[in-house]
Amino acid sequence: MKEIQSRIQVGILGATGMVGQRFVELLADHPWFEIVALAASDRSAGQRYSDATRWVQSTPLPSRVAGMPVRPCVPDLPCRLVFSGLDSAVAGGLEEEFARAGHVVVSNSRNHRMDRDVPLIIPEVNPDHLDLVTRQRFGSGLIVTNPNCSVIGLVMALKPLADRWGLERVHVVMMQAISGAGYPGVASLDIVDNVIPFIGGEEEKVETEPRKILGRLGPDGVDLHSVKISAQCNRVAVVDGHTECVSVKLRAPASSGEIVDAFGAFRGAPQELGLPTAPEFPLVYLPDDRHPQPRLHRGLGRGMTVSVGRLRRCPLEDWKFALLSHNTVRGAAGCAVLIAELMLRRGFLEGR
Repeated sequence: MKEIQSRIQVGILGATGMVGQRFVELLADHPWFEIVALAASDRSAGQRYSDATRWVQSTPLPSRVAGMPVRPCVPDLPCRLVFSGLDSAVAGGLEEEFARAGHVVVSNSRNHRMDRDVPLIIPEVNPDHLDLVTRQRFGSGLIVTNPNCSVIGLVMALKPLADRWGLERVHVVMMQAISGAGYPGVASLDIVDNVIPFIGGEEEKVETEPRKILGRLGPDGVDLHSVKISAQCNRVAVVDGHTECVSVKLRAPASSGEIVDAFGAFRGAPQELGLPTAPEFPLVYLPDDRHPQPRLHRGLGRGMTVSVGRLRRCPLEDWKFALLSHNTVRGAAGCAVLIAELMLRRGFLEGR
């Protein structure tokens, strides 16, 4: 494994948005990475970052970053590694431009997730899929993606079940936080005292992305996992933290104690390598029937731990449980930073 000798210079695309701000927050004092470039739309380019962004994080805007100029999103940034928090309306083409110019793009956007030669990574789940980058068509540049914010928590809970007993079917009902809609997000008159049972394109992502993440790397790309998934996605009046109610049909019998033990024992490459953003416990099982709850548990592991609770028999499938994950940390910027840490330790950030 590659040892880290000096901090790696990085840039952030879409730096003024919700996910871009999370990137700034997580990278401002990172031991391995140093922010040297912030890029956003032409509307923001040329301004100081503090003037171009409406900072909505609970932590103060880092002083070193506040005075940095915002650059346009063109591939001439003074760094090889860039994190993309771009809106999907523009991300696809721009990320390819950066990759062709020799940049390594770690993207939070949906555009390239299901491309045959682009890894869709949760570092604890499928680090071997990073090998897909050797098949990419961007010269010395690369694109690696993290999954949809609601998919990450779901797949982290499914992974130990899939490995030990196998998965046939999953039904999941999601209650997704308003921060997942970006800023300014959902209008207050729509979400206050209300639940919105539709999020455009979300159910399709939940039903397809896990099959790639849980699939096997083959000579022609990733062979999708055979699990069948049915998803219902709702927007609820919670600021941060997606809650999911999951029912699973396993391929082999399991007891409740065995499943709880499997959740608690779950670890991956980030924990083995001691990566800076990795939580000590990527999954925790909470025995109180009232848990997990967004207000109480979204910050566990600095927002990188997925909480699971209420495991019980399901009369339609085998087992059902609730889970909670922080959608803008573990579900977005935090997962992307963890991917970059893993890539650095495994030598994927060196020139090809």
